[in-house]
Amino acid sequence: MQHNSLYMLKVAFIVALGGFLMGFDSSVISGVVGFIEVEFELTSLQLGWSVSSLTLTATLAMMVAGPISDRIGRRPVLQIASVLFALSAIASAIAPNFLLLVLARMLGGLGVGAALIIAPMFIAEMAPPQSRGRLVSFNQFNIVIGISVAFFCNYLILSMSQSGSQLSQMLRLDDWTWRWMLGVELLPAILYYAALMMVPESPRWLVIHDREEEARAILQRVNGAQLAEEVIESIKASVYADSKKERAPLLTLLHPSMKLVLTIGICVGVLQQITGINAVFFYAPMIFEQSGIGTNAAFMQAVLVGLTNVVFTIAALFLIDRVGRRALLAFGLSGIAVCMLVLAYGFGSATYTLDQQAINSLPDEIDRTQIVEVVATTYTSDIEFRDAVSAAIGDEDYRQFESQLVSSAIKVQPLLILLAILGFVASFAISIGPIMWVLFSELFPNRIRGLAISLVGCINSAVAFLVTLLFPWELDSLGNATTFLIYGVFAVIGLVIVMRILPETKGRTLEQIELELVGS
Repeated sequence: MQHNSLYMLKVAFIVALGGFLMGFDSSVISGVVGFIEVEFELTSLQLGWSVSSLTLTATLAMMVAGPISDRIGRRPVLQIASVLFALSAIASAIAPNFLLLVLARMLGGLGVGAALIIAPMFIAEMAPPQSRGRLVSFNQFNIVIGISVAFFCNYLILSMSQSGSQLSQMLRLDDWTWRWMLGVELLPAILYYAALMMVPESPRWLVIHDREEEARAILQRVNGAQLAEEVIESIKASVYADSKKERAPLLTLLHPSMKLVLTIGICVGVLQQITGINAVFFYAPMIFEQSGIGTNAAFMQAVLVGLTNVVFTIAALFLIDRVGRRALLAFGLSGIAVCMLVLAYGFGSATYTLDQQAINSLPDEIDRTQIVEVVATTYTSDIEFRDAVSAAIGDEDYRQFESQLVSSAIKVQPLLILLAILGFVASFAISIGPIMWVLFSELFPNRIRGLAISLVGCINSAVAFLVTLLFPWELDSLGNATTFLIYGVFAVIGLVIVMRILPETKGRTLEQIELELVGS
């Protein structure tokens, strides 16, 4: 039995490396935005587009990845995704202008969408019921590892670029800082493609495609001979029952029997993103710079965000099959709401004053004769401060030296901001982060699982696209406090809705869940 468990653990870990690449590819841009904003002279919406463009194509990939995997298999789709990650890393690193950088990022988004949908589905279709939640959560665990590694790599490359070392000069890290941040993804992409050669195809996919003997061999290795036969028979019974129903997949999704599971999937998918998690992950250094701690410290605190994400995702792995999905969601969503409201209070109570001592500490490039207009004036919001200083020294100079200006002027509780963000990330990581993908892999019937997960995953990704696109604009137009207040309100509303409609699914086979929620 231990051998079987180790085999399943190895397969789940390898498949979930797609989550690592997804997390890395999505979050590495957090260290890049400050550089490309200045180099390519981007507006707030262009900056949002440089981040969200990946999510847009990920959304498109989710629409087709599930149906394609239903036809050609789960593993081939993941291999294609690994190739897309590699090509995107190379193209992003050498992009000569903003347009080509966005196109390169969009190429990587296709890999993100495919990996995000197929990896948890693959694991769920192979894992034993008693450990399915934990094993599917491996994908989320690898996502957060990827996010953490991206934050750390960004901090390491930034530090090396400022060191003046011989290695730094040889690699031209000072000139190509953001290009190296994007290019290092090539290595894990190659590793993922090679590792996928060591995993089998999904046994449920094999049974559905009349390759029962291959499926039996895999399931026997995972579950033992007796349970393998039971699983095969339940899959065949489920497929037979589905064959008696409406054969058009899209019409099947609209059937009244699918109303509950589809509603749950859509609500959870929207809620996971609308509370602002991608805003925090993709713009972490920018958020911390708004609290006045400076660029290097902002990158270091982004690393703390990644580490918090890892620790609490590990906690979720241990708890999800013990405590259950509902209890963790209730706890996590409550924490998300509280932390976002605290974050709104922290930024809302901040004031901004540039006194003469602060003026003297600013970079020499800032014209002292112009900025003197705002000296000793206290502003009660980040928008008032930005507008006043931009009017005095020019918008271009303000954006270039925003970190120094804000850190010199702001009076805020930076520890409160840090704790609120870390608490938000911890609450997300122990609850809706991994649980969403577990629920997606559990709720839908075998025959249309790929299509259904593609649909709800597409909706999840579309919301993520809007959040990441609009976040810089929200900060510019609404301010820090209002932006985070909106996320907090969404969390409260989502908590009420999800707790009313979500049943507990732990410990049940996929076929049992289908029978209870969809019917025979």
